[in-house]
Amino acid sequence: MTKVAIAGAPGRMGRTLIQALQNNKDEGLQLSAAIHREGSSFAGMDSGEIAGIGKNGVLINETLESVIEDFDLLIDFTLVEPTLRHLEICQHNGKSIVIGTTGFNDQQKEIFANTARSMPILIAPNMSVGVNLCLHLLRQTAEVMGEEADIEIIETHHRHKLDAPSGTALRMGEVIANQMGQNLADCAVYGREGISEPRDSNTIGFATVRAGDVVGDHTVLFATEGERLEITHKASNRLTFANGAVKAAKWLSTRSNGLYDMADVLNLKSL
Repeated sequence: MTKVAIAGAPGRMGRTLIQALQNNKDEGLQLSAAIHREGSSFAGMDSGEIAGIGKNGVLINETLESVIEDFDLLIDFTLVEPTLRHLEICQHNGKSIVIGTTGFNDQQKEIFANTARSMPILIAPNMSVGVNLCLHLLRQTAEVMGEEADIEIIETHHRHKLDAPSGTALRMGEVIANQMGQNLADCAVYGREGISEPRDSNTIGFATVRAGDVVGDHTVLFATEGERLEITHKASNRLTFANGAVKAAKWLSTRSNGLYDMADVLNLKSL
């Protein structure tokens, strides 16, 4: 049985992850620790009660160090700085980590690549099965239509989401750009305003919407003169992401050191 800790347990994703682990308790994973931040008003409270599943006996602690002996694998969907701290703690204590946090810059992503030489790390901006199938389809579409089409990525999330564009939208852009032999940093256009030059056909555009309680919608538009193809994914429940994270945790629990993503979990790289 793999013992699992949840970071940010009282948050929206933290509560959903606790529910997902409860729903998949026969998958060889057991919730054994839950943490929030230092000074949290949730400290000492039962994580199951906060998640709405009833008492489970796993109390919320303020730091990862305080529960370091209680888990084998950490699932972290928090913020950039806490996740990087948790990564270092896990590395020094022989733990594995599944990361769903988004908003890392290129330098921070290099930290994951270097750290993965000494521990198992799985990081994905989106853990849903559907989104990762979309990424596979986007590679195929970019290979066939990419040179001829204008490409735009439109994403919508709830009003509380901090990073923009979303990590999923950026990953979609990276997949397309890489397939076309480009670097996303060189061809991305983040929003348009006022009078500008005609659209550069070698760019990938991004449009971001933040409104209400939208869990997550992503559409990639490939438009040529005469036709357009739209690849869309819409999430209606955070359990979609949490169930994917549980699947990732189960998969990672049997792996050696290395940096992995959901394409590894779903065996998409062989397709």
